Amino acid sequence: MSAAEHLDPIPDSFILQPPVFHPVVPYTTTIFGGLYAGKMIMLQGVVPLHARRFQVDFQCGCSLHPRPDIAFHFNPRFYTVKPHVICNTLQGGVWQKEVRWPGVTLQRGASFLVLFLFENEEVKPFVEGSREYPVGYPFLLYSPRLEVPCSRTLPRGLWPGQVIVVRGLVLQEPKDFTLSLRDGATRVPVTLRASFTDKTLAWVSSWGRKKLISAPFLFYPQRFFEVLLLCQEGGLKLALNGQGLGATSLDQKALEQLRELRISGSVHLYCVHY
Repeated sequence: MSAAEHLDPIPDSFILQPPVFHPVVPYTTTIFGGLYAGKMIMLQGVVPLHARRFQVDFQCGCSLHPRPDIAFHFNPRFYTVKPHVICNTLQGGVWQKEVRWPGVTLQRGASFLVLFLFENEEVKPFVEGSREYPVGYPFLLYSPRLEVPCSRTLPRGLWPGQVIVVRGLVLQEPKDFTLSLRDGATRVPVTLRASFTDKTLAWVSSWGRKKLISAPFLFYPQRFFEVLLLCQEGGLKLALNGQGLGATSLDQKALEQLRELRISGSVHLYCVHY
């Protein structure tokens, strides 16, 4: 199986994302820059000989609890007399009115190529060998739970081995990005702050002390980013876009007292996971 996307040729108007070859199924990935009108996703694979069904979900975020909204659910089914495709949307934990397409050209034991074309308020899947684009409604662009500023509670605080993952897209004319961890007394023991004005990344303590992170500035306008915080004994280890950028000190008692994760700044969020 491989997945690729059609990219707008205008410079700086797309997020470059290479194709993925032979991924392990089930497979989950972040779509750099999100989905917008004109974007296309291509999916190639082979249906197993005894397959009953498979599905492709374009979802808003990657949380486990609560389950994220699914903007578009594509579900070919082969166990009925006539194979067909079910398309739907999951919103607030409730499935919406489904669309059923009979006579799908997908077959057990055969290879396939499916194109998903995203428009303003609809999705058009095209299966190789068919004559038209079926249309699915509705299409949710963003999840309200990921609107910035975004806040998440940490009921048990942080402990060694816990990981916080934040994925998103930097806006076109960004000013700053802030990730703060607050304790029960609403103090902010530690903040990660990126300044797009002077291209600096720093840890800021509760008493205002600023410690610059001496590493390349990896935030770019209209580009995808991933911030990873690994909690370990003595503090938090930071990685940005897969590159380790050192750690900040914080004793275990302070880590356990942290109760809120807050994210603000010039970004669109696509995932907040911990």
